[in-house]
Amino acid sequence: MHASLIQIAVNPDESSNSRRERAASLVVAQRGADLVVLPELWPVGAFAYTAFADEAEPLRGPTHDVMAEAAAEAGVWLHAGSIVERAEDGTLYNTSLVFSPEGERVAAYRKIHRFGFDKGEAVMMGAGEELVTVSLSETTLGLATCYDLRFPEQFRGLVDAGAETLVVAAGWPERRRSHWTLLAQARAVENQAYVLAVGSSGTHAGVEQAGHSIVVDPWGEVLAEAGAAEEVLTVEFDPTRTAATREQFPALKDRRLGLAPPR
Repeated sequence: MHASLIQIAVNPDESSNSRRERAASLVVAQRGADLVVLPELWPVGAFAYTAFADEAEPLRGPTHDVMAEAAAEAGVWLHAGSIVERAEDGTLYNTSLVFSPEGERVAAYRKIHRFGFDKGEAVMMGAGEELVTVSLSETTLGLATCYDLRFPEQFRGLVDAGAETLVVAAGWPERRRSHWTLLAQARAVENQAYVLAVGSSGTHAGVEQAGHSIVVDPWGEVLAEAGAAEEVLTVEFDPTRTAATREQFPALKDRRLGLAPPR
């Protein structure tokens, strides 16, 4: 598979509409890729809490429509990062959108673990409750968002649901970049799965972003890593290696705690 991770910069002087159009152009430029991934809350900025209410949009809002069109024009599977979703009851969610190569929305994942320690996202947004996977012909994706990366039980649940490639859209801060790399590799090793983790660059509400999007294979080896600035990180990976790794080193079969019920 050919994956493109778009580490887009979030500049507070650029309007959300302008950034949507720019992101769409970057997606279309990845024509020929199998999978394209954008970061968390790139239309507004992951730490721009004061703008969340004003920038909130319905699930089928401006970001949805622009990204659906871009996915169809490029002919790619598109994980369009996340938006501030305003649900029908008024609750805000940090919601990721996934589109097929035909531009159909095939999944929406509401972030389960909200960051902020009783402030910011943690109090402004509702918590998602469902694990979400997406089946491609080559692999099954398991979806997670930023702070979720610190909770291994979510990823084990995704593996139990059939995930072979774990996709993490993030707005990770530079001051904890070492954790970003460490956790991405840990989630890959313990679940014997690929991890595609894409962050944003720039500065959100005074919080410098880490960038350094990363692709890790099921043995924990880093296949590709971006720098701090805006860039498109491209990588070729073989999704069949997930099953091969699990067969060669069947650690998952030796689990004794937290086992999922038989499927």
